[in-house]
Amino acid sequence: MEPGATRTADDPSVASKLRREVGLGGAVLLGLGSILGTGVFVGIGIAGGIAGSMVVVAIVLAGGLAFCNAASSAQLAAKHPVSGGTYEYGILLLGPRIGFIAGWMFLCAKSASAATAALGFASHLFHASVIRNEQWVMPVAIAAVVLLTGVVALGIRRANLVNAIIVSVTIGGLLAFVATGFAWMSGPNGDSIEPVIEGMRSFSFADGSIGLLEATALMFVAYTGYGRIATLGEEVRSPRRTIPRAIGITLAVSATLYLLVAVVAIGLLGADGLAAVTQATAAPLEVAAAMLETPWVRWVVAIAAVTAMLGVLLNLVLGLSRVAFAMQIALRRPPPP
Repeated sequence: MEPGATRTADDPSVASKLRREVGLGGAVLLGLGSILGTGVFVGIGIAGGIAGSMVVVAIVLAGGLAFCNAASSAQLAAKHPVSGGTYEYGILLLGPRIGFIAGWMFLCAKSASAATAALGFASHLFHASVIRNEQWVMPVAIAAVVLLTGVVALGIRRANLVNAIIVSVTIGGLLAFVATGFAWMSGPNGDSIEPVIEGMRSFSFADGSIGLLEATALMFVAYTGYGRIATLGEEVRSPRRTIPRAIGITLAVSATLYLLVAVVAIGLLGADGLAAVTQATAAPLEVAAAMLETPWVRWVVAIAAVTAMLGVLLNLVLGLSRVAFAMQIALRRPPPP
């Protein structure tokens, strides 16, 4: 490698380090594992408290903003499909110092996010179980980090398999909630989606535009996570084609799930009821599921919440490991003349 040069996809030193073993389906599941977390299980309730039924519009607006941001990320990742994501782009386009700052900011920020995800996993796990000993939350969170770090250390193939299982359970739980919720809402005891539509019709932009923008900003954060596909670009097969497609599919699936869950949750609890439940408990979807005539749905949703946090944690550890790997490789580069 020339002095001061950066890594490229065709660099043989790169090819000997990481193997391209992630296809389109695996990349999509990695993106979904990063996105489907507190946003769908809690964020929708908070946004509903801000914007009411217009949270449905906020989800669409936030999805559009996320797509614009994701499009640029996809182009960068397709052109520079190496591990490191923002760190590598900073070095390539803005210089080593900016890349160094970006890399360390990513490590610090995502380490804090990983700690939050681990605590969220442990809290949801105890909430879903009969055990109510909060003294075990921290040890269980630490154990989850250690366990998933071990999974990541086994390689991307095994990590991708574990992620696929976790995401499948999460999506299955959400789809069960949506299907049974729509069935109940269209039955004799439900009101269909009329409350959602009426709430949107009565919305006043003069009085509620600020709340809509706040909800949109909140839901935009709920879409973040697609960047994990770019961070793992060095391990994606046919990256120039796969990465943009995977990011687009990930956002489309996430937006669809958010919309369906929001409509069902508001249809069951009402916008005000959803907001009140979200303030009172960290599991508003479980409360909504408890209204249904099928008691098992509540447990399915509870399990999905646990696996969602576990999936987010796994993908955060994956991203941290790849950025750390890229920074470690950079330390071996000879300084520029």
